Amino acid sequence: MLSLLSIFCLLPAALALPMPIFGLGDSTGDDTATGKPTPFSLDAVNSTLLRPAQFARVAYCSSQSIAQWSCGAPCDALKNITFLQSGGDQGLVPLYFIAHDPDDQSLVVAHEGTDAKNILSILNDAQFGLVALNATRFPETAGKNITVHDGFQKTFERTADSLLAGVMSGLKSTGVKKVVVTGHSLGAALATMTGAMIKDAVDPSVDVSVTGFGLPRGGNQAWADFLDSQVGVTFVSNQNDPVPTVPPKFLGFQHTSGEIHIVDDSQTNLIACPGQDNENCATGNNVLDVSVQNHLGPYFDNLSFGGSQCSS
Repeated sequence: MLSLLSIFCLLPAALALPMPIFGLGDSTGDDTATGKPTPFSLDAVNSTLLRPAQFARVAYCSSQSIAQWSCGAPCDALKNITFLQSGGDQGLVPLYFIAHDPDDQSLVVAHEGTDAKNILSILNDAQFGLVALNATRFPETAGKNITVHDGFQKTFERTADSLLAGVMSGLKSTGVKKVVVTGHSLGAALATMTGAMIKDAVDPSVDVSVTGFGLPRGGNQAWADFLDSQVGVTFVSNQNDPVPTVPPKFLGFQHTSGEIHIVDDSQTNLIACPGQDNENCATGNNVLDVSVQNHLGPYFDNLSFGGSQCSS
């Protein structure tokens, strides 16, 4: 994602062009989905989205409190969790943690999102040029012309090796066959890369899922297509949150499929958006009517993201 400051610095340029570019409009003429969304039930929210969101919320808390699973309301909402590993410094290297969720019979990897109070974290977001995906780490992508957000890839690489080692160790020690990768904001962008890495590394019998919240665009069309075909990403956009509409499509960025859009502040009106960058969902938001508060929440079940939710 761009930093929030960068979003609004780009607004004058967007308004000077003949079409909206942050999400509205089609930069290539054939890549904008216009399929009709369908209702997404609260039962589906509770069964597929709520638990990943709760883990993503925990990732904003201090590593010490997460290790002891005593981070206040975010930790209290998740019972019977065994902490396994964490990394990062909540700055240049955002926090991640790995935990065992026996109730879901899964291993969970959660990435911290952008901390607006930490300038090093914001700088990760600001490096928003497209660069070649590291095909050494993702050998199956060689020759596919995949490019990704420069800052996201650099941030991902800082913890990728230790994170993957922790996942492999956790799968062996717990015996589970399911990995859930999640995050909010920058954390959601990192989760897509982490999910792709884990999917490539583990036995095919292990189910790997990625669920993000407030996800910015993370790469080009080829990256979106690769994630759709190899991983499968579900991400939730909340009303007029500007973050899912950046970096803008005119710079070559494209969302994956899998968007679930929250329509209003009732927390009960959600829709499933077919295709990539569906105009009927976040991509169609008016750039003059954005809400930074929507990025933080609440999303559903009164869940909001950010360090203010933590006891420490």
